[in-house]
Parts: sequence; structure tokens; C-alpha cells
Amino acid sequence: MKTLYFDCSMGAAGDMLTAALLDLLPDPAGFVEKLNALGIPGVEYRAEPSVKCGIQGTHMRVLIHGEEEHEHTHEHTHEHEHDHAHEHSHEHEHLHAHEHPHEHEHEHPHAHEHEPGHHHHSDLHGIEHLVRDHMQLPAPVGQDVLAVYGLIAAAESKVHGVPVEEIHFHEVGTMDAVADVTAVCLLLRELAPDRVLASPVHVGSGQVRCAHGLMPVPAPATAELLKDVPMYGGELRGELCTPTGAALLKYYVNSFGPMPPMRVSAVGYGMGTKDFPAANCVRALLGETEEGLGNSGGRSMSASAAENGADEVVELACNLDDMTGEAVGFAMERLLEAGALDVWTSPIGMKKSRPGVMLSVLCKPEDRDTMTSLLFRYTTTLGVRSCVKQRSVLERSIETRQTAFGPLRLKRASGFGVKREKYEYEDLARIAKEQGLSLDAARELAREAIINLEEPWTKNMSAF
Repeated sequence: MKTLYFDCSMGAAGDMLTAALLDLLPDPAGFVEKLNALGIPGVEYRAEPSVKCGIQGTHMRVLIHGEEEHEHTHEHTHEHEHDHAHEHSHEHEHLHAHEHPHEHEHEHPHAHEHEPGHHHHSDLHGIEHLVRDHMQLPAPVGQDVLAVYGLIAAAESKVHGVPVEEIHFHEVGTMDAVADVTAVCLLLRELAPDRVLASPVHVGSGQVRCAHGLMPVPAPATAELLKDVPMYGGELRGELCTPTGAALLKYYVNSFGPMPPMRVSAVGYGMGTKDFPAANCVRALLGETEEGLGNSGGRSMSASAAENGADEVVELACNLDDMTGEAVGFAMERLLEAGALDVWTSPIGMKKSRPGVMLSVLCKPEDRDTMTSLLFRYTTTLGVRSCVKQRSVLERSIETRQTAFGPLRLKRASGFGVKREKYEYEDLARIAKEQGLSLDAARELAREAIINLEEPWTKNMSAF
């Protein structure tokens, strides 16, 4: 199986992902020419050699009207207010060390984007107008670009508590970020891997300065985008993973975890600008893996288990006869919030002829101690049983589509001779509430909306 693996041990940014993928091509210069022929207003791509810690790689510069976006600083004049770190200030320099105030002076979109004759694409509608009306993109690639921005808009909406249509992309709405997202979508379409994997994401630590004060690292939108994705901090101070980098990983990566056994045919290094003790880069490895490897959703597997499409899980259980239904339900919610794979109850008969429930938890082996502690904290049990089990799993993915009713996700599962698919419940429930329909009627409405669209579903997204 043709597999692409991203090493994100120094985080991820749009320009670094672009450069790493470009490095994998046999003719990177020719592809840069194709990028410059897209017709993105005022944008010019330049791929330049770069060396970090003795490693030769590529740095991708994006010029806007002949100058780099981060070269421009001016006061924030937009009427809307959102506390953001500004994407272009680190997307192209990957300047992680935000502890130096002079390195980030609230950089914003180009001055000439606000002048007459220049479009300012600061919301989702503006991005869609730019992609559909100003860029010469194949329809599937345009859908990919808009789907990535849909993820970012959803994250910003959640963080700021405002509707998606009112989100203004301070961080990612500038032209250099549009160029990065477009380039990555085109490059992945060109490379056409069957599966995209990635390491856990190093997000950095400390705080990042924005127009309205200091934000924790990872920035709120980045943290929202990386939900369910394994990430970690460290001693390096600064923002290693940007919102654009997080959205691209969330959209394309099927599974996060250690690199599986693979026969590597090409290696690419996408370099940032700042120097660190470790090479400041995203590394991309392209090669072949055997069917069934690396589909664990970030969970480590033994080779024998992986070859059989299985992984290891831990099942915890305890018996309860002196808790109310509300208290048991509260405990179940806390376990799921902490990362349990599944939680359920079973009716049982206990000593002294008392009816009770058995509370069971399924979790990753590395989460055993955490889940055990939560069981003791939120239940009245005096003992927790545990056992390690093998489970067979189907290969799972989520595919998304922009419809008249908003983003619509389709869950697909396959393997062992079966194929299944269903729409995401939350999306159907949202449509049902908005349209005043039953869940079944919303499902039919969603199906009709998809049938009426000509473009295919977007490429595989992260596993559910």
C-alpha cells in the first residue's frame, strides 16, 4: 500500500508541509511552476534550499505582490474582534520563540489587500469566492481546500462562540495561508498516497503574543483542531504547530502513531526559518506498507496483532449496588471525556440478593492507570478488575462534503470482506433541528443534497 508518513516531532506549519511534500517529487521545480500558474491573486511561490542541523531540505517562500506577508505590520483595523495569533507570522518563518515581543508585532494581512481593487478574503464566503472564481483548480482539489477551511472555521466558531458564517480568519485568511493550503492539497493529489499517517504532534509550550494579549500554546483554535489527535509539549518554548498545519493534518491523516514498517522510496524535509538544537523541519516519508499496518488510530500494535487487523485494548470492570442511576451516568461521562474508547453497564445480581450494575470500560493500554483512578474517584467500588484483550477492527475513515446544509460527514468502514457507511449523527441531528425534521427525514435530505452535487466526496480524512 502506498503510504505517506509525516514526522511532526518539530510540529507542523502549512509552508513546512508544502516544502516536505514538494521534496518528494521527481521534478519539484516543475511543480512550483504549476503552482504559480494557478492564478492565486498576487501570489508567487519560491522553493529555496535550506539547511538545518546539517540536513539539506527545502524552504517554501510565498510572496504576496512581491513581498513576504510577515514583512508587513500595522494596527488591527477590522471591526470584529477575535484573540488570535496571526498565522503568517509563523507559517513561513516557523518562529517558535514567541517570548521575544519584537518578533511578533501583531502582523496582519497586506496593506494593499484593503486598498481598492484588491479582494480581502477574510471569511469563509470570501475564501469560497477566491477558490471557485479566482483559482484554476480541479474541482476535487477545490473541495479539499474548502473542506480544510471548513475545519478551521468550525474550530474558530467553537473557540469564540460565534456562528461559522461570522468567523473572520485573522490567522488563516491571509493569502499566504490560502497558498499553503492549496499547495498541500494539490501535492497530495499529485502524490496520491493510499494512506496518510503521522507521528504524534509536538505543539511546543509557553505562550504566544497576539493583538489582545497572551494565549497559551497550543493556541485555542489549534487545540480544538487537534482534539482526538495525540500531541505533546516539551522544553522548546513557542508555537510549533500552527492552526493551518493542524487543520491539514486533521483533514488528511488517517492515523497517528509510530511509523509502521515500510519500504521508503523518497524522503522530504520541509524547513522552517528559526534555528533550534533539533532540525526545525517536517519530514515526509513516502513508501510501501503491507495491508493492515498502521490503521490503529494512533494506538501502538504488535506486529502479529497488526498483521491480523487487530490491536490490544484493556477492559476494566467493577460491580456497583449502592449508586443511583444519575451517579453512574455521571461517572460514565467523566470516563468518556478522559479518553475511554467505550463505557457501558450491564445488569447483574449481587450478594445478599441485591440488584446491581457492572460498569465496564474499554481503553488503550497506556490509559489503564488513568481509567482505574477515575473509577475509584467517581464510583463507590472497592476493586477494579482488568484484562488485556485483542480486538479485530475494520479500517475506518471519515469523508466530508460541503452541502447547502453545511459540512456533512460520512463514516466508512471496510475490511474482513465487509463495507459499511453512515452519516455522522451530529451532522444529521443539526440538519434535523435546523429544518424541523425527524432524523430519518434529515438523512434522506442529506442523501438528496449529495446526489445533486457533481463533485465526488473529498479524500480520506482522519479515522474516527
